[in-house]
This record gives sequence, structure tokens and C-alpha cells, in this order.
Amino acid sequence: MERPQEKPQEKKLANVKQNVAKHEEKKETKQEVKQEKKEDFSHQEHNHEHHEHKHETPATEEKKETKPVVKLTKKHEAVVNALSLPISKKHSMYIGSFIKNKPIDLAIKQLEEVIKFKRAIPYKGEIPHRSDPGMMSGRYPINASKVFIQLLKGLKGNAIVNQMDIDKVRITWCSAFWASRPMKRGGAKFKRCNVTLKAKEVTKVNKEAKK
Repeated sequence: MERPQEKPQEKKLANVKQNVAKHEEKKETKQEVKQEKKEDFSHQEHNHEHHEHKHETPATEEKKETKPVVKLTKKHEAVVNALSLPISKKHSMYIGSFIKNKPIDLAIKQLEEVIKFKRAIPYKGEIPHRSDPGMMSGRYPINASKVFIQLLKGLKGNAIVNQMDIDKVRITWCSAFWASRPMKRGGAKFKRCNVTLKAKEVTKVNKEAKK
């Protein structure tokens, strides 16, 4: 007897079922492999964090132990050097002679009054007269006074770092001289000035400096 021949539609259905079953098996195997990889990776990270945590504490202890201790030594002089300031040398010279032998805080206060036109700096030469007591002629160098206030604040900070007594510190030296001056149009030059300020502790307080 001859075998009954299968219909073509039934063959196609059987092939499709086989392909679907194979595809599902591949998916399952891939998912299992991914899960295994994730578990291995998480286990490695956990071990790595645990290993780092073990080595963190001695490193911090070593850093704390190796910190250098800075010992401040007392000095008897504080210095400030400023280069190429955009101010007039003439104004700087008269301001320097005005603040010399005075406490730093008093010099800052008086220069702030100069900026507000409440106090004039004494000048020499054919300059308009001012009504300040004991002054014949003077001016209000505002730009130079602003720069000198910043320099005096730096000088005060240096004196504190040098462990000097601020109440006994006096400005003992102020020099102003020309710096290299760039050219303008028409052959003129810009204003550039170097300034040096020094302060020391003074045992005998000058009475004139308090005025």
C-alpha cells in the first residue's frame, strides 16, 4: 500500500513550528548567558570595592602623618614691592612723604579722606592753596591714593604674618621711581611707577605721627 502524501500546507506549518522552537531555545540560552555575566560582574565589583575600602584607611592615615608643620618666625620688618603701577611718580612721592612715620591704619584712614576730598596732600611748588591747617598748597591725588590703600593693606597683612605688633608698627620707608613707560600716540608716554613700602616696630612712638 502507498503512503498517503502530506499536503504542502502541513509541511509549511511543521517547518514554521520547528523554526519557532529553535528561536525560542536560542533566546533562552542567550538570557542565561547574560544573567551569568551580570552576576560575575557584580561579584567582581563588590570584591573591588571591598578591596579599596580596606586600603583607604591607611592612605588617609599616612597623609595626615606626612603633613608638614609650618613654623612662623618673627621678623622685624615688613616689605611691599609694587611694579609698573599706572600712577604718577610725583603724586607717589608726596603721598609717601605724607604717610611716613605713621601707623598703617591711620595712613589708610587719611587716604580714604583724601578720596572724599576731606583732606589734602601737601605739595610743593606753584600749586593752589588749601584751607587745611598747617598747609599752604596741596592736591587730592585720588587714583594714586586708591592704589596706596591697597599697598598699605598688603603691608599690614605682611606685618601680621611676620608676627609684628600692629600697634607699634610704623611706616619707615617709602620710595617711588619711574618704571619702564610704554609709548602713546604722538610720542608721549604713559605713567608707570614702582613703589616700595617698608614698616618696622618702633619702641619710641613719635607724637607727630598721631596727628
